[in-house]
Amino acid sequence: MLAPISRVSVRAVSRVAQIQIRTFIAPTVARRADFVQELYLKELKAYKATPVKDSDAAGHVQTFSVPKAPKSPEEADLASSLKEYENMAVEVEGQDAAATAPGAPAPVLEDWLVEEEEEEAGAHH
Repeated sequence: MLAPISRVSVRAVSRVAQIQIRTFIAPTVARRADFVQELYLKELKAYKATPVKDSDAAGHVQTFSVPKAPKSPEEADLASSLKEYENMAVEVEGQDAAATAPGAPAPVLEDWLVEEEEEEAGAHH
């Protein structure tokens, strides 16, 4: 009776030894990566997002109100400003404002382009 039990135990021990040898030789990192990936995918598929309601943003977002249109400061006195512009004297750069007044004599324009006289080329030699 002892012999059949010992044969069964020897077979069981040899099977366990073969499995241990396989796991010892086989890379466990690849199996662990698969296990982690499978666990991650399982949790990802089981995830249910909570539905978003309109009332969720009530405390976090301010309500939008259209601002008032600004009043232009020029609109109140536009006609008088236009008249003042039309009555202004035209200023030209280089002219005196008093000389351009009506009834004043015309200003004498100076010749701003003055050419130097060329000396004869033979005089230096």
